[in-house]
Amino acid sequence: MAINIDRRKFQQLSNLEFLAIQAVEGFITGLHKSPYHGFSVEFAEHRLYNAGESTRHIDWKLYGRTEKLFTKRYEEETNLRCQLVIDASSSMYYPKPVDAVGDEFNKIKFSVYAAAALIELFRRQRDAAGLSVFSENLDLHTPSRSNAAHNRFLFSHLEELLNSEAEKTKKQTHAVDALHEIAESIHKRSLVLLFTDMFDNSEKVDELFSALQHLRHNKHEVVLFHVVDKKTEINFDLDNRPYTFVDLESGEEIKANPVDVRENYLKHMTHFVTDLKNRCGQYGIDFVESDVHEGVNPVLLAYLIKRQKLH
Repeated sequence: MAINIDRRKFQQLSNLEFLAIQAVEGFITGLHKSPYHGFSVEFAEHRLYNAGESTRHIDWKLYGRTEKLFTKRYEEETNLRCQLVIDASSSMYYPKPVDAVGDEFNKIKFSVYAAAALIELFRRQRDAAGLSVFSENLDLHTPSRSNAAHNRFLFSHLEELLNSEAEKTKKQTHAVDALHEIAESIHKRSLVLLFTDMFDNSEKVDELFSALQHLRHNKHEVVLFHVVDKKTEINFDLDNRPYTFVDLESGEEIKANPVDVRENYLKHMTHFVTDLKNRCGQYGIDFVESDVHEGVNPVLLAYLIKRQKLH
């Protein structure tokens, strides 16, 4: 039976007066800021410089060719462009089983509900949203738009992710090529929100961040929502008994008692997360810890309020 997104779960977020006035206003206004006269602007034309005006927008290259002072005129755009990017590989369907219409979240459901809430939020601000989904390939890429038909299209694809059998078909994570392809496909400066557990091939860490840098190089603002089940995946908080650990992407199985491997696991996981945070800081990528057990609203509210304070 098909599973529908319960819009009541995220309407509370988008309808909050506090969020709309305090957090979203700071979030959107802040993102529109840029050293280039605004976050999202289009160059319109040149006009002769008038004495006494600010020299901020003088085209000095044109002056070098003509020996005349011209200023650049811009056409402000009211809409923010946001590209929501979701990792739909099999590891994102952990933990399982999960009640897809209940209050518990696995990583894909958390990402889908967060994306749905943000689309609703952007719709109310008349901002444009697009959706990209990747696993082994770039499975979906829609440019950002703000019309109602497009938003219904996005919700339809989000609902498909909830009904996906990816956890059974062993879809692996090949984020590098997908992120490069997304970077090449977004032609205007955008906010890129990436939802992933970052559990790609560990040998490709440098390539993965090179792909994220590709987005930053194209002047996009990148926010990485690191979606995890913190209790088991980060803290390795499991009972003292034998388990069969299954790699959802490869199907490989290992039998072990958590007590025997916990110290080594925590050492490697701590290094992984620390390196992830450090690299995000180095490349100017906003890192947001997203524990599925916290729920969507607290994670998004905390991030939006943080953005408000920064701007």
